[in-house]
Amino acid sequence: MKITNGTIWRDTDGNVLHAHGGYIIKHGGVYYWYGENRLENFYVDCYCSEDLVNWTFRNHVLTADSRTENSRVRADLRLRNEEGGKVNIERPKVLYDRKAGRFVMWMHYENGKDYHCAAAAVATCDTPDGDFVYHGSFNPYGEMSRDCTLFEDGNRAYFLSASRDNADMHMYLLQEDLMNVERLAASFWQGEYREAPALVKKDDFYYIFSSFCTGWAPNQGKYARTDCLEKGFGLQKEIGDETTYRSQPAFILKVEGSETTSYIYVGDRWDGKDYHNSRYVWFPLEFGEDGQVRLIECGELEIDAQTGKIGY
Repeated sequence: MKITNGTIWRDTDGNVLHAHGGYIIKHGGVYYWYGENRLENFYVDCYCSEDLVNWTFRNHVLTADSRTENSRVRADLRLRNEEGGKVNIERPKVLYDRKAGRFVMWMHYENGKDYHCAAAAVATCDTPDGDFVYHGSFNPYGEMSRDCTLFEDGNRAYFLSASRDNADMHMYLLQEDLMNVERLAASFWQGEYREAPALVKKDDFYYIFSSFCTGWAPNQGKYARTDCLEKGFGLQKEIGDETTYRSQPAFILKVEGSETTSYIYVGDRWDGKDYHNSRYVWFPLEFGEDGQVRLIECGELEIDAQTGKIGY
């Protein structure tokens, strides 16, 4: 089955699919895609699929009217600003806490009026597509936190986010229940202004992809790799063309099938003049034995979620 890149994608009901800046997890044999929805009072939508091509809308899992609940972290529980307007919730990422049997969402929070909060925020739910409970926004150890991602490595989980007005990238080890940061595990790319981090593990190496900070305009994507997350990533290499094929990374989708494992760069093709006209691109990633990574631009991508094979 095929997807067509750079077009408006629709769910199985024919409605526009709202999942920008998002993340896909697999649970119980089903893929769940979370992403931004900036319409009405919505913040985060959830869709499900068994084939990675046909997506069914499940729920507006986080809205301006979601239930709030304190956690052990002192946080700002407001989902509307002082004027009653919407805040900004960006780049929602979700992991499953196996011990507690719940889903934990981390995201970037701003107050909807300016870009000064630079905070992380957390929400939870007992089901992947239920109504998430919002536990508030905060600055990890007092640090700024903007474009972000989550990454699970065995029994350890990490939260990565752009800090210091996007100048640096911070990586925090999360506590066991995924509800708070344990410590700053690494800080890297000082003064290089990278955002939109996306992380994946291939064999014995970790690869991170990111973009430069140019607002809504696309720019040269870069990647780096390491054999130990907490050492940091070192020097970056360019990937794709000077606009990363007119996209910005959202996350790397790892498709593990019965015959092979494939890797897909999931990116947003933003429309700075009309956010709701923004598009999605799914491009194959090829990893060389020498550590080189190739991003393949394609108009269509064929996916077999059962075997793990992809074609273009």
